[in-house]
Amino acid sequence: MSDELLENIVDGLEPIALIIRADFDAEGLHFFTPDSFSQQVAYMRHPKDKVITPHVHNLVARQVLYTQEVLWVRKGKVEVSLYTSRKSFLTSRVLGAGDLILLCGGGHSFRMLEETSMIEIKQGPYSGDNDKIRFEVQEADQ
Repeated sequence: MSDELLENIVDGLEPIALIIRADFDAEGLHFFTPDSFSQQVAYMRHPKDKVITPHVHNLVARQVLYTQEVLWVRKGKVEVSLYTSRKSFLTSRVLGAGDLILLCGGGHSFRMLEETSMIEIKQGPYSGDNDKIRFEVQEADQ
């Protein structure tokens, strides 16, 4: 798989983000996340007439300690800035239509470079102000 189409961004051993570009393509089922992640991200491409057996999911108690979120850019362009868990700037990436990012650690911010529409998927229930800590970015960090 091309590094241009699939990118894991880490800070030391801490996973920060996974970016899957719009042009990524592979046959079959490919999970990009470890079993331990509270958000599981996979890509599927199956041939015509492939059948996925009907199924229901079991009631399984899970403990979510950290919110992970997936953003899918439907149209436009957005710059995503990524920060370490210590709130230091790490890197930034530009995402375009069809790109997907899993924000799995550290911090993040967004700047729309064009009118942009995105779909966000994350764990619930949302706990309001208890869900996140906002912080100021130091000029030296940018």
